Amino acid sequence: MESQLINQIEQLKKSQIAEIIANRIKEFEEAGKSKQDKVFSELCFCLLTANFQAEKCIQIQNEMARGFEIMPKDELAKALRKIGHRFWPQRAERIVEARECKTELCNLVFKKSGNEMRDWLVENVKGLGMKEASHFLRNIGYKDLAIIDFHIVDLLEREGLAKRPNTLTKNKYLEIEKILADFGKKVNLNLAELDLYLWYIETGKILK
Repeated sequence: MESQLINQIEQLKKSQIAEIIANRIKEFEEAGKSKQDKVFSELCFCLLTANFQAEKCIQIQNEMARGFEIMPKDELAKALRKIGHRFWPQRAERIVEARECKTELCNLVFKKSGNEMRDWLVENVKGLGMKEASHFLRNIGYKDLAIIDFHIVDLLEREGLAKRPNTLTKNKYLEIEKILADFGKKVNLNLAELDLYLWYIETGKILK
């Protein structure tokens, strides 16, 4: 079954999807090289995505502009509620709390390895777990981290690459990340690229 997934990816690499994914990777790289407000905006986007639709979070991110940085918590909460976020009070609180480490975060980006940055984020940014921290780092140009949730785990299980754990602990996350990294080598893709291909196979969409 692994061979079927390899064949799917190899066919996609010959299609227009490959160009779209390559352009998306370039967008991530540019975001990481941009001003602090863009990096912080990506962090807030990933804080919003936990247990919520990515497409809706993209809409919120586009509409908020610099609101993530400057709005008082109550005003931010009302804005998130109006736009339609399911967990608007909690997410507003998390975003306001994250402002405290914005400068330090931007100073550390690309001065630490992917694993080091992810550990720092999980420890210092309330609301970020392994998946959300990996998602943020991928979205600003890191390429060596996997974005793992149960959608990806289920895909891997169907292909006979991994078994679905009861809970996605840090150790289990790292174990599955290694499986993905090893698989990526077989199709000559880094983890950032592989994630976009897998999500396209799973959903028919290329988001971020």
